Amino acid sequence: MKQLAPPTVPAPEAAPEAVPARTRAARGSTALVVAVPILVVIALASVGLGARDISPTEIVHIVLDPWGSGYNHDVLWTERIPRTLLGLAVGAALGASGLIMQAVTLNPLADPGILGVEQGAAMAVVLGILYLDAQDAGSYFWLALVGSAGSAALVYLIGTRTNAGSSTVGLVLAGVAVAAVLASLVTLLVVRDEAVYSSLRFWSTGQLSGRSQVLDEIAPFAVTGLLLALPLGRTLNILALGDDTARGLGVRVERAQLAAATVGVLLCAAATGAVGPVAFVGLVAAHCARLLVGADHRWALPLAMTTGAGLLVGADTAGRLVLDHGEIQVSVMTAAVGVPFFVWLARRRDLVRM
Repeated sequence: MKQLAPPTVPAPEAAPEAVPARTRAARGSTALVVAVPILVVIALASVGLGARDISPTEIVHIVLDPWGSGYNHDVLWTERIPRTLLGLAVGAALGASGLIMQAVTLNPLADPGILGVEQGAAMAVVLGILYLDAQDAGSYFWLALVGSAGSAALVYLIGTRTNAGSSTVGLVLAGVAVAAVLASLVTLLVVRDEAVYSSLRFWSTGQLSGRSQVLDEIAPFAVTGLLLALPLGRTLNILALGDDTARGLGVRVERAQLAAATVGVLLCAAATGAVGPVAFVGLVAAHCARLLVGADHRWALPLAMTTGAGLLVGADTAGRLVLDHGEIQVSVMTAAVGVPFFVWLARRRDLVRM
């Protein structure tokens, strides 16, 4: 009887070679070395360009002589420098917040508003206008900060107690539901009161113009949030592997998600409270960072901060130059960049890996 040869078993495919840590570090440091000078150039352009252009040489003289006098001196120190610093702080906060939210929810299309942060801020501002007679940007900042934190806490409580099969899925579903309910309530309250609508319109149009007075108020929150975000890189790398894998590596998933989401909400709430809702900055900055340095959040986080700051300040500067008279709000300019980017990103089958 003829003996049959044993079936041939194909050799297993070799696992993709991991990128060495030294290579990732070199890639990340190179990206930051290139990004930081570009951000400096953008900031200088923001200070020098506008309805009245100021030469770089004069900018240096004015900066080195803060107690001087003259029209250009007053323009720089009372308007453009505070406005640029505010834009840098808000952009960096939104960039870091966007990356954190995407890592926590495992949703590459997530924006800081995914956890109901922006709608919670809007709800608090409306209630403050109605019942607390809030009328200035400083009052709007504190109301928006409290509302953002409250809505994010509500989303977390609901999302972690759903039966969606994963806490990340539960957070996304809860965020969408809470944001929809709050948006409906805001619309109901606003359409019934013309004065409230007029006041809310001032805050809800994301802009840097006329908001320089809140720089001192946002600075402690932005600096604290950015410093707390930088060490989260390793934790976000593990959470991006999925809940089961993260637990297998000894990470307390719910606690890690809560800590990361708290930092992300703090950053987004401070930015939203300061200048109003500005969409797409977190989304674009997070993906640009990953495209440059990969999915290692230890390098992607500082690069997302740098990219977000550059994007927001650059958009604000462009908005001042597009029209001969007047300017376009920064939220409109970021939407002009963000919408095509979002559509392109959503149509891709090979989204950047989390």
